[in-house]
Amino acid sequence: MLRRGKRIIAAKAKVEPTKRYTLKEATEMIVSMVGAKFDETVDAAVRLGVNPAHADQMVRGSVVLPNGLGKTVRVLVFAKGDKEKEALEAGADLVGNDEIIEKIKGGWLDFDRVIATPDMMGSVGKIAKILGPRGLMPNPKVGTVTFDLANAVKELKAGKVEFRVEKAGIVHSPVGKVSFGAEKLSENVNALLETIIKLKPASSKGTYIKSIAISSTMGAGVRIDPLEIKSAS
Repeated sequence: MLRRGKRIIAAKAKVEPTKRYTLKEATEMIVSMVGAKFDETVDAAVRLGVNPAHADQMVRGSVVLPNGLGKTVRVLVFAKGDKEKEALEAGADLVGNDEIIEKIKGGWLDFDRVIATPDMMGSVGKIAKILGPRGLMPNPKVGTVTFDLANAVKELKAGKVEFRVEKAGIVHSPVGKVSFGAEKLSENVNALLETIIKLKPASSKGTYIKSIAISSTMGAGVRIDPLEIKSAS
């Protein structure tokens, strides 16, 4: 355990706190700082020049990461009739309606993502106070309230992530696993950033992307030069 601790400390010492790295350099450093015995998750934190307190500056969306998230996503679908069969054929782990809602009321939460058809939202609203705080409530803005269940399920299974700017003006999102390697992580980070840039509110003035940092579960944060991303986009 002591040796592993020294290795992590040495890896973190490679990062210059004030330096802004290129995306390629940053992902390579993240991969080089592996110190845990498990496959660490890599997260991105993007600070935006918006005020989320204003409705017209809320940044919220979703993106299908080109290389996925590196984990199995358990998808629950609320549907009825022929749509139940469609969801199951698309790969949903569980499909139901009122009986599942009652099960969730009782404390069951053995799933990662939720999709619902529009005609089920009246019933799903009964458990909004349970799903909402956990980021599981279906929302048409990110494509999880839809009749196109086949596409919605496939996207979530493939690594679709939802994000929204927090009160502090920061977007947090997972972008994969350390085992992906620098190239695939760079592709995922790029996909996230390109989507965030496309969602820039018209009312946002001044610098939009203020800072970007990526980090692994047990590693140090590495800052990325926003100007490089802006130029690439």
